[in-house]
Amino acid sequence: MRLLSYISMLIAGIFLLASCDLSDDLSNEPGTLQVFLTDAPGNYDEVWVDIQEVRVHRQADAEEEDSGWRTINDQPVRVDLLELTNGNYEILGEAELEAGTYSQIRLILGDQNELVIDGEVHHLTTPSAQQSGLKLNINAEIEGGENYTLLLDFDASRSIVRAGNSGKYILKPVIKAVNLAQTGAIGGSIEPAEALPWVYAIANEDTLAGTQATDEGDFLLIGLENGTYQVSIVPSVEGYNSEVVSNIEVSAPDTTFIDTVTLSETGSNGNGE
Repeated sequence: MRLLSYISMLIAGIFLLASCDLSDDLSNEPGTLQVFLTDAPGNYDEVWVDIQEVRVHRQADAEEEDSGWRTINDQPVRVDLLELTNGNYEILGEAELEAGTYSQIRLILGDQNELVIDGEVHHLTTPSAQQSGLKLNINAEIEGGENYTLLLDFDASRSIVRAGNSGKYILKPVIKAVNLAQTGAIGGSIEPAEALPWVYAIANEDTLAGTQATDEGDFLLIGLENGTYQVSIVPSVEGYNSEVVSNIEVSAPDTTFIDTVTLSETGSNGNGE
């Protein structure tokens, strides 16, 4: 019995040491951070954003404002946000980083930011973001040997502000940052596709994601945290009624598909709505 007990203790010790060695090895390894950009669209022709550089800030180095920043990508990317809908995204950068907590991300914007409305191009001014960089809190935990994908959801409709009656527009970015691995999605189809509907995911009266259905009537809302949602469907073409689908459960990392939604024609319900 003593021998058996000793062997059991020895095996347990070996596993403990191996576990500690593995943990030590992983803690010394870098992790990988990927940064994706997607969009909640606005009712414009095009929205171009000029991103010159992407940096992240390690929390352990947070005592001084300008220390602790790591560059994820220094190759300029100019992208039309309205192309990044229905699950499409732009990769803003990828880099290996020391394991640890990264508290902020900074986007350095250039001056080639433009808005196109009815074919007319308008320059977008972004003074604060150009000078010091647009900073977002992210609280990203990078683990050794692991990948972390940060999804930045740029809300074009809320990010563009008209400056009075001057005809000028200001870019004040509204961006939500989430860990893609901890989110799910809602997908489905809408008929008739000719209604070109806007589709929104709503929780507790907050609109958390939006898109416009494709020419075929399909839609995909990504970056949704676990919870219960309503999907609000608002046609952009006259002659159709809006619809709401309730009690849609989202559980990461799955996509919840809803049944095809058929929009009724205005007046078909008998009350002219």
